[in-house]
Amino acid sequence: MRYNMNALQPLVRRGSGKLIKDGTVCNHVAAEVKKIAGVCQYHVDKVVAPEQIVVSRGAGIDPNCSGTHSSSSYDTNGSRALLERCLKDILKVIKPLGGDVTARYTIIDDLRTVVGSIDSLKGATVEPFGSFVSNLYTKWGDLDISVEVPCDSLVSTTDRTDKQEYLREIRKVLGRRGLVRDLRLLHARIPLLIFESNLQNISCDISISNLLCQIKSKYLFWITRIDERFRDMVLLIKEWAKSQQINDPKNGTLNSHSLCLLVIFHFQTCEPPILPPLREIYEGNIANDLTGARVIAEKTIQDTCTANIERIKTDSFRNVNRSSLCELIVSFFQKFSKLNMLASEYAICTYTGRWEHRSNSTKWANNYPLFIEDPFEHADNTARTVSVCELSRICEVFDKAYQGLVSTNHDRNSLLCSLVGHPVSTMIISPHSNPELFNRGATRYPSFKNQYNKPQYENDEPDVIAIRKELQQLMYKAQANTRNKYRSVRWLKDPR
Repeated sequence: MRYNMNALQPLVRRGSGKLIKDGTVCNHVAAEVKKIAGVCQYHVDKVVAPEQIVVSRGAGIDPNCSGTHSSSSYDTNGSRALLERCLKDILKVIKPLGGDVTARYTIIDDLRTVVGSIDSLKGATVEPFGSFVSNLYTKWGDLDISVEVPCDSLVSTTDRTDKQEYLREIRKVLGRRGLVRDLRLLHARIPLLIFESNLQNISCDISISNLLCQIKSKYLFWITRIDERFRDMVLLIKEWAKSQQINDPKNGTLNSHSLCLLVIFHFQTCEPPILPPLREIYEGNIANDLTGARVIAEKTIQDTCTANIERIKTDSFRNVNRSSLCELIVSFFQKFSKLNMLASEYAICTYTGRWEHRSNSTKWANNYPLFIEDPFEHADNTARTVSVCELSRICEVFDKAYQGLVSTNHDRNSLLCSLVGHPVSTMIISPHSNPELFNRGATRYPSFKNQYNKPQYENDEPDVIAIRKELQQLMYKAQANTRNKYRSVRWLKDPR
């Protein structure tokens, strides 16, 4: 019987929020899947991705050997043109429009009114940050907001207990006004108040006195001015990572900031480089330099970055990298498919633009499976939540994406489905089949909950859909078999 378990693994994972570390549940599902495969092999072939031809690569790894501007395996004009068109189609759907921007500013203004009504927060300002400020957000991206507590014009040093109390007061007023739903206070390392706005279902995270993150966001926005491909690449990688369920730090995978840094690092290590080492933009440690008078500290950082970016852009001796977006995304997947082979010895350092040996610095702790240095807080690891098990899976999906893109065994629909989730690919393939999904006003990320009950490709047959439903039932059955041992598994997840 012809059967490829590696090809079935993404299908099994698609219905699960988190893999069991020892694979027990996957083994239960696999055993049942084999029964289906023996009866309906023809239809199973339609459900799972075909096995890709492995492209041979050199065995030796030099972490700081710059990659070529394009993949040597990806050299057919037809494949390149097809992928380029697909990437443009994806960007057209996921990039925010004017209404998406206006909605976010409306939420910010409403929150300013709320904060202004709280006596203990008189004089506080409400300031956005995150992907909205860096312009690296999709139409359904979250909105991050910082309530800056006044501190006699100095950089605020509000302690954690006070932050939690301020957030409780904001929660009370927001709850009374009926502007939002699903209000929750998270007592995390940085306390957060999260909710979903009634306006376009936008998810919002509120923190207190988060000036450093505001500067980080502005810094990333300044980088987008160096090369427009950076923004497009970040949006594509974040959307792809979300569809592969590797953009979820709560479940041991990468946060969005780490994904941005991986794109920066890729652009630094291309040949020729697209972006410089970040120390050429700002040489200091921003976290340490945000002290004293806030206005002066912010202006010093901004003026330094602006001057250096202008110098870099106008450097006539700088080699220009003319790689297309499709060449860059193929080489991105190829480069980081080997990440687990390097991560135990090397840290990813965008500050120097190089793989740095962990032994070179005591701050690069060896107890993390993956270390991506935060260029704004040099002692911080943005990938600290990544587990050993999930690092291996992350590399698997990177490699699968690379192998899929360099294969000639794909068409437009299969390419789209490999790069984005089912709801987004549906928007592109059949934009008028579901007006609710295609509505630009609906900024909530389309739900995956009913994915098994809907055709994934235009030519899906009823038998294929029935098999998906049966696989979903088998996953629930496998979960029941292991419930006593694993109580916290979430099988269906809405990746908002």
